[in-house]
Parts: sequence; structure tokens; C-alpha cells
Amino acid sequence: MSNLSRRGALRLTTGIALSCILSLAGCGRSDDTAATGTVKTIDASPATGTINVWAAQGDADVLDKVIAPFKAANPDLTVKLTLIPNAEYYTKLQSAIAAGKGPDVAQLFPESQAQFLDPSILQPVPDGLVDPGAFFKSLWEAGMVKGVAYTVPWYAYTYALVYRSDLAEKAGVKAPATWEEMVPFLKALQGAGAGHGLGADIGWDIFNGQDVAMYAWQAGGSLLSSDGTWTLDTPAMVEALKFNASFFTSGVADTSGPTFLDAQPYFVAGKTASMITGPWVVGQLDTAAKKTGWTASHVATAPLPAGPSGSVSFSAGGSWGVLAGSGNASASWKLIHYISQPGTQVAQYKAYSSLPAVVSAWDDPAIKGQPLLDAFLTQLKNTRTFPQVSTWQQVATRLGKEMEAVAKGKQTAEKAAASVQAYAESLGTGTG
Repeated sequence: MSNLSRRGALRLTTGIALSCILSLAGCGRSDDTAATGTVKTIDASPATGTINVWAAQGDADVLDKVIAPFKAANPDLTVKLTLIPNAEYYTKLQSAIAAGKGPDVAQLFPESQAQFLDPSILQPVPDGLVDPGAFFKSLWEAGMVKGVAYTVPWYAYTYALVYRSDLAEKAGVKAPATWEEMVPFLKALQGAGAGHGLGADIGWDIFNGQDVAMYAWQAGGSLLSSDGTWTLDTPAMVEALKFNASFFTSGVADTSGPTFLDAQPYFVAGKTASMITGPWVVGQLDTAAKKTGWTASHVATAPLPAGPSGSVSFSAGGSWGVLAGSGNASASWKLIHYISQPGTQVAQYKAYSSLPAVVSAWDDPAIKGQPLLDAFLTQLKNTRTFPQVSTWQQVATRLGKEMEAVAKGKQTAEKAAASVQAYAESLGTGTG
């Protein structure tokens, strides 16, 4: 499972503003089609014609293989798949849309797709195409604006605690369940031989800002009010900034590293003993250790320690949408329907380790038999989506910068929260 594909997909967005049960063969164009080409419902005839699909390199690298049964069942359909480097994907997609030359189907990212959720850019998901309740709740909600769904979730991920089980056993400690237990747990891992209890990348960027946002939720805060105003200068945000800083002021984490790319080698070498990270590491640590079976004997996972308002994380992953200007929306939605089925998402997992956005797919033995994924499943059931406004990426980046200043003792948490609030208010939400 590629961590770079996920972090890269997030990084490229920084600063950008802007159930019907169907057969394997899919379904055909409905007569209920508006003059614009928008499909309101889908029927059961075969998909025909040509559709152009754009996706970012990474999870979509195996898509052609995964959808091979769909193409075989719809022989009169041609699917043209274009894979674009992560660092260029959203830029190219936005340029193509602006020029009226966008694809029929585009991959998006639930955590950073807000600028696309507009009827002038994406078509609403047809009635009955999928069961919204089949997906992790926050992933589905990430594609909705004013009660209208524009995207269908594809794969999912979130953060959980990944730690050295061998060192925890040596220290005689269990995974922390609360904020209060976190630093003592990490100190115990250090006492068992780790250089630092936690590997945390303090170099400010959007990801660190998202981490603090997650902690603010755990402290009972929100990021955006129900009336669309920023709520960042709050006691919960102050507590979040202080909680994050406590890792560094207590000595269980080091402000000098590891960086993101160093995280796994540090962890394997014992320079650090835990990470707050995504599920991709589960499939990569044996490679980092250069030893098959190392992960099974050295690693455990747990849901995030709960703050005053619980163990809340964020939802992220991949999603699909059909562009408003698609010339073959009917076939496009059929393909998305196929990709959204539990069996297809299991096939995607087997091909690339992309974790399903459909909850029932986690019951497949291929996934259920992976105990280190259990914590991620638990956490995915308790996630929120980041604000679906076009300026969130800029606000999150500023939050990361302020987080670093607090962790290094250069700024108080109170002043940092006030600074982020003022910055966010100066940007607005990009909604008019």
C-alpha cells in the first residue's frame, strides 16, 4: 500500500482554492436525462460508447485490472484510463475543466475535493445508484453539499496508533486509551530501549495542521460552525495545540525528526517506537526491516487515544465523480457503480491494499484476517470530514505552521489559535 500516493495526493491540493442492485454487466442510459446530459436514474441495459477516466497515480495503477470483469461484461464500452502523477493531478484536472476538455470520470479525494462539489463541475449522483449507508458515514458526507451527493467513495483510510508491541511487552504497558495515558506510555517505550517514544514530523505543512484539527475534535471542538463561520480560536483548539506540544516538551518526540520519509526506518531501527499514521505502513514495514514476518512479531495497532470528547480521527481516501460536461454520463455512472460494489473493492484491496470505503467489504477474509487493520476499522467508524470549503487547505497549512511554533516553544497555544482564526477569517470559506 503506497503511503506516497496518499500523502502526495493531499500535498498537491495545498493552496488550491476554488440502493439499486445491479448486475455485473452494469446498466444503461436512462430516458430520464436532462438536456445537459445529467443522468437522474440508471437502468439495467449494457454500458456502451466511450468514457474517459482520469485518476492520480497510486491506487489507480491497478484499476484497469480491477475493472476487467466490467469491461468484459460490457463489450461495446471502451474505457480510456489516463493516470496522472500525483503532484500534477488536481492542477491538470482543474485546467481541463476550465478549458471544457475534462474527462467523463475523475478521481477525487474526500479530504480535499470541496472545490469540485458544484453542479457546474460535477453531476449529482443518480438516485438509487448506491446505498449511502453502505459507506463509512463521513466519507459519504464528504461528497455532499446542501443535501446533494456529488461523489461516490472508493477507498478509505484514517489515522491510528501504530506501535512497537515488543517494546510495550518489555515495558509491561498496554496501548493508551486516553490523552492522559499517552505520554506515560511513550516514556515506557523509551525505557524499554526506544530512542523516542513517538516519531512525529514537526516540519509544518498541511498534514500537521490536519493532525491538530483531529485533536481539536477530540477535545470537543469544531472547525467550522453550522452557519459556515470559522471556529478555530476556541478552548478546544488551545487544548489540541497543547496536547500536540506535550509530545515534544516531555521529550517523547523530537522536533528535529524523523521527517515523513524517515518514519518507517526510524521505527524499525528503534529510534522511535510509535507513529500516528495511516494503514499503508502495515504492508511496508517488512520491506523497511528487510525481513519477512518482522511486522507480525514487532508491531501492534490501536485506535487513537481519546481526548475529552472521544477518539475521533479524520476520513480520507479516494472517490469518483462524473463531470457535468460528460458526453457519456450513463456509462460513467455504471462504471462507478461497479467500482463501489463490495466485491470490486475487495479486488482493489487484493491488487493494491486499498482499504474499502464500503463497510461490508471489511468482512471479506482477505481483510478480516489482517489483525493489524482492526484498529483502522474501529477508527474509520469514528471519523469526521474536514470542512468542505475551498480554503480549508490554506487554513490547515497555516494551522500546521502555528502548531510547529507552539511545539518549539516560540508561540503560546492561545496566540496560535487566535492567529489561525484571524487568517481563516481573512480568507473566508470561498463559498460566496
